[in-house]
Amino acid sequence: MKGDRERSGSLELREWLQSAIIAIILAFIIKMFLFDFVMVQGSSMIPTLENGDRLIINKIGYTIGEPNYEDIVILSYSKDVEYVKRVIGKGGDTVEIKDQVVYLNDQVLSEDYISPEPYDDFAKVTVPAGTYFVMGDNRANSSDSRYASLGFVEKSAIDGKVIFRIWPLNTIGMVN
Repeated sequence: MKGDRERSGSLELREWLQSAIIAIILAFIIKMFLFDFVMVQGSSMIPTLENGDRLIINKIGYTIGEPNYEDIVILSYSKDVEYVKRVIGKGGDTVEIKDQVVYLNDQVLSEDYISPEPYDDFAKVTVPAGTYFVMGDNRANSSDSRYASLGFVEKSAIDGKVIFRIWPLNTIGMVN
């Protein structure tokens, strides 16, 4: 009788450990390849995203596809530096800013998501093939493709697309 209980306890422990190991492996795979959690640091995406917002990003979408215009993306340049920006232009497009209006391929870009603070003009550039032109929604306070510190962004620097805000609770939901 005692031997049966010991075997049963040993079996339960082994099953519990197997379940825990499987859960850890699945969590690792999900975080590495499918989804990730990030926190917004800074004000470059106001009014769309606020400092401290917590987001879920889709990582697999750009493994099998390409970023689209107006996608909000997470960019990594090192383990310590992540940017959250909006895709404005793709390789071959021209981008220009005159009198606080963005022109994409000489057409006015309709942007109802930007901060109303004034921002500077930007001379027309052609986005190199295989890269993206990204900007923050708070144009007056954003380090983005207009500046050499970030410049044109290669696809390999894009970690994923922001899809959902999980914090703060009063703004939980899909991110457009």
